Amino acid sequence: MTDIQSLKVNDRVELYAMVKRSEVKTSSKGSKYLDLVLGDRTGEIDAKYWDYQEGGTPDYPANSLVKIRGSVNEFRGALQLRVEMIRPLLPSDHVDPADFVATAEYDSEAMYDEIIRLAQGFRDEDLKNLLLAIYDQYHQELLTAPAAVTLHHAMRGGLLYHTLSIIRLCQKAAEVYPQIDTDLLLTGAALHDIGKIMEMDTSELGVASQYTTDGNLIGHLVRGAIVVDEVGKELNVPAEKLMLVEHMLISHHGRPEYGAAMVPKFLEAMVLSKMDELDATVYEINDNVSKTDPDTFSPRIWSLDNARLYNHGRVDHTEPRANLLPEDKQ
Repeated sequence: MTDIQSLKVNDRVELYAMVKRSEVKTSSKGSKYLDLVLGDRTGEIDAKYWDYQEGGTPDYPANSLVKIRGSVNEFRGALQLRVEMIRPLLPSDHVDPADFVATAEYDSEAMYDEIIRLAQGFRDEDLKNLLLAIYDQYHQELLTAPAAVTLHHAMRGGLLYHTLSIIRLCQKAAEVYPQIDTDLLLTGAALHDIGKIMEMDTSELGVASQYTTDGNLIGHLVRGAIVVDEVGKELNVPAEKLMLVEHMLISHHGRPEYGAAMVPKFLEAMVLSKMDELDATVYEINDNVSKTDPDTFSPRIWSLDNARLYNHGRVDHTEPRANLLPEDKQ
C-alpha cells in the first residue's frame, strides 16, 4: 500500500489512512461533498469526496480508519487527493491502527525517564518535588499526548518530544548565562505545556481530534498554572516559588495576542518563552521545507506569517528532528 509521504501529482493510489478531519461542505454549484484531512505515520493530505450522498454515505469521524482509492492532483500549490472510493477499515484488512499515527522518533518512556532524571538532580528540593509529583500524576497521559491538534509536534508522544527539546535548549542557555536559575528554568520548561493534557481530546493512540470544553474556556496556560498551584500547596511548596512557576506557565506564549495571560516579567520566564517559540518555529520550518523540492519555495504557511519558505538544498535531511537522546534513538 502507498504511504502519504510518497504521493505525487497524477498518481492513482489505494491507501489506508486515518481520518484527521471530516466535514460535509457545499460546493459553489450547491452539491454536497466530503472535505477530509487524511493521515498516516508519514504525513497528511487534504482530500475531497465529490460523490458524497447525504443520507447514503457513512460518517467518517475523526480518528476512524478508512481505505481509499483515488487520484492525486495539485490545488493552490499543495497536493490534494480526489477520492473515488472510501470505506471503513475491515478486520480482514489486517491493519494495525498504530501504523497510521505519527509518532515521535524517541521512545516516550525514555523521554519521560530523562526528564525525571534531570529533576532528581535539582538542588531546590521544593521544585524537584513539585515536578516529580506532577509527572507522576500524569505519567500515562504524558506517554501518548501530542503537543497540538495540528501544527508542531502533533504526534503520539509529541508533548514529551517538544518538552524535552525545550529543556535541552534551556540547558544550553543556562550554560552560556550563569545568572539563570537553572532549576527554576527547567521546572518551567518541563511543566509549561502540562495543561495540554486537559486542553485536547486525545485518543488512546495519541491523536488529538479537537479541543475540549476546558481547553476552549480555560486553555493550557491557565490550566497548567492551576495544576501547579494545587499540587504545590499539597506539598507545602512556598507560595513565592509557586508564583514564579505559575507566572512562567501563564506567560510562555510571550504576548496577549498569542494567548499569554501575562508578558514574561523575569529572566527565566523570558528565556522559556523564547525557547518555546524557537522549538515550535524550527519544527514548522522543517516540516514544510521537507515537503519542498530543493531550490523551490513552499506554499504560504499561515502559522509563519504566510511566508513562503525556501529549500536551499544545503543539507541532506530537512525533516523535523532534534538530538535529544542519541543513545536511545529509535
